[in-house]
Amino acid sequence: MGKGRIEAFSDGVIAIIITIMVLELKVPHEPTREAIMPLLPVFLSYILSFIYVGIYWNNHHHLFHTVERINGQIMWANLHLLFWLSVIPFVTAWMGENHFEALPVSLYGFVLLMCGVAFEVLVNRLLAHHDRHSKLVAVLKRDYKGWVSVAMYFTAIILSFYLPYAACALYVFVAILWLFPYRSIEKAAAE
Repeated sequence: MGKGRIEAFSDGVIAIIITIMVLELKVPHEPTREAIMPLLPVFLSYILSFIYVGIYWNNHHHLFHTVERINGQIMWANLHLLFWLSVIPFVTAWMGENHFEALPVSLYGFVLLMCGVAFEVLVNRLLAHHDRHSKLVAVLKRDYKGWVSVAMYFTAIILSFYLPYAACALYVFVAILWLFPYRSIEKAAAE
């Protein structure tokens, strides 16, 4: 099967996710600093989540440039990833509205954890569907960054019950790790 429809569908879903997140931002009714300050946690949550959704979109885009073909398992693995990404607007709003309290921060981390697991499942299904001489296998056969990220999310979830801001700092750190896609994927996609 060709990969064009899965890429177009994923792009559309991710665009809707970002749209839903921005619609959660409420405009203050007064033009004062006092009116905007309570919204700062909501805006910071939005920024972090926008970056995360952008990271997944960027890495998904680069990943699929190395893919030669897909099958039904890959389509389901992709839907699994899109499901968890679609939950990000909910946990983003809850975490921001509750000013980074422990339970919303831990649920936010759980959703990030599941996004990370879902992305790794997608990569695994793609690797299983391509022969060992393909570009995809060549660039991802020793990928540890994804599983390290999953471990960091798990650590942040536990930490969130004691130090929610430290857990958020770990979420930011993982985002920084993923800001730039694999250089090996970019090189393979360009070839």
